[in-house]
Amino acid sequence: MPLAQATTDHIRDLAARYPSKQSAIIPALWAVQHEQGYVTEAAMGEIAQHLDLPPSLIEATASFYSMFLTRPEGRHDVVICVNAPCMLRGADDMAAYLERALGVRDGQTTSDGAITWHSTIECLGACGGAPMMQVDHRFEENLTPERIDSILDRLRKEPAVHGAPAKKAEAVRPVKGEKVRSGAEGARPRGKRSQA
Repeated sequence: MPLAQATTDHIRDLAARYPSKQSAIIPALWAVQHEQGYVTEAAMGEIAQHLDLPPSLIEATASFYSMFLTRPEGRHDVVICVNAPCMLRGADDMAAYLERALGVRDGQTTSDGAITWHSTIECLGACGGAPMMQVDHRFEENLTPERIDSILDRLRKEPAVHGAPAKKAEAVRPVKGEKVRSGAEGARPRGKRSQA
């Protein structure tokens, strides 16, 4: 399915914003994922065309960062941190509870298509609120079974976060001496796990 005009316009705008078109790859992938829910090979080809870069470079970037989905997943993405600080505060118990509550294993999607969950060995950067999980790129901290139930109930009622027209990323105002960055930076990739 071809990209929506608003998304292609946004990608072209990104290409013009940076001194190197390669710097626009990650925000372009975000724009496509926001529109379609995941990034297809065809979409990667379109990004390559709009940025005038080799398709292999777009594919390499999308496959390196686990935050980019290359296959359909649930309407909501839940990533629970099991890194050392979270583990010390009960993350393993929370991950086991989440698995029982959803009825699917790590990396799988619920039968109603609402939620895909993953655990990550990569720190998500909210150690002060451990144990925590990232829900559609928002942090949910100080998890308990009751908090997890409340979050899951909310997610089952909420529509998908993707599918809306892509929004233009706002530039983050630089600190003196710092280069201008896109608003799409800052998300941390989750550790990839092999599927059993």
